[in-house]
Amino acid sequence: MEFIDPALLAYCEDHTTTEDDLLLKITRETQAKVMMPRMISGQLQGKMLELFVKMQNPKTILEIGTYTGYSGICMARGLGKEGKLITLDINDELETMVRGFFEESGLAEQIDYRLGNALEIIPTLPGPFDMVFIDADKCNYGKYYDLIIDKLNPGGIILADNVLWSGKILVEEGQKIDKDTQAILDFNSTVQNDSRVENALLPIRDGVMMARKKS
Repeated sequence: MEFIDPALLAYCEDHTTTEDDLLLKITRETQAKVMMPRMISGQLQGKMLELFVKMQNPKTILEIGTYTGYSGICMARGLGKEGKLITLDINDELETMVRGFFEESGLAEQIDYRLGNALEIIPTLPGPFDMVFIDADKCNYGKYYDLIIDKLNPGGIILADNVLWSGKILVEEGQKIDKDTQAILDFNSTVQNDSRVENALLPIRDGVMMARKKS
């Protein structure tokens, strides 16, 4: 589902800071070697993440869903010298590629890349986190939220990708809902009704939910 006219999207990209050689390389290799390359963050979302980090100035970021490392590198670029990104992914087949990209970025020392089940890893992380980016299996969005909300510092931000789910969240009466769509609907409702946060659903790419934990 297209959320914006292709010509307007192209205009937005033309007026967003250009990707450098490394990000272009990650995009090319993802498209050539990895299944479902559309999952990569891309220019608009990547720069948005970097700018959010620069504005928030977090000490520790948690990313749930590394994929091929594009979003992680964008966020790590926004960190201060003492900042740290912990990024989790379950797909060990991409490990060599991803670690190579992290090394090329010159930021590998600030990136803690861990492989395994995020539902098992997150409880072992002491926190606190200043920013969390969720971009993993949709069925567990609600579980991830429950695990991280108490580890998030007051004023910290949660960003969750794909919350418009290609428009599938607009359910017609009597329509059968698949489990991923239901999980996104439930997650969006959870955030909207959580008095601990203030939130905005941004129609960027496939939808980004932004929630700030109240002080």
